[in-house]
Amino acid sequence: MSEKNRVGSKIRQLREAQDMSVEQLAEASQSSVELIKQLENGALVPSLTPLLKIARALGVRLGTFLDDMPQHGPVVVREGQSENVVRFSGKTERPKKSALDFYALASDKADRHMEPFIIDIRPSPEESHKLSSHEGEEFIYVLSGKIEIFYGKEVHNLNEGDSIYYDSIVPHDLHAAGAGDAKILAVVYAPA
Repeated sequence: MSEKNRVGSKIRQLREAQDMSVEQLAEASQSSVELIKQLENGALVPSLTPLLKIARALGVRLGTFLDDMPQHGPVVVREGQSENVVRFSGKTERPKKSALDFYALASDKADRHMEPFIIDIRPSPEESHKLSSHEGEEFIYVLSGKIEIFYGKEVHNLNEGDSIYYDSIVPHDLHAAGAGDAKILAVVYAPA
């Protein structure tokens, strides 16, 4: 099963387990019915902000869309061994390909409060740099390449070895700076 179908099928499974209609989930997550249907059918590569809102509306962590068999002890992920890869679009209107590849670093950890990821970021069209917000906080550490973060009215350019920690309720956008790819460590906290 592809990554986008995996996320979509988890959304459908959780929605149906709560006896919630597509329309009810759309309203609760401030999303469109069409978006929910396209995500559930795997016709759309999801972007992170709507998924955070959908997770909140379903009363689950973002990582729930990646979980298979939760563990209560520590979760160790060896270099290059992250099995849970989810591809996200940027914020283009009708994305058909991934701009962000999220490699989950603790997807099987039960009762976690943070979501750590390694994220590969490919350059995206300038028009896709739309600011979005969600509850919580984010920590970003640049492993390679360069990234640009729009944060409210500020712009932050980060190079390899730089980091930033911010409140994600402030409208923001993170993208590769220039024409090259970038790789970051991101830790996202979104209260359930």
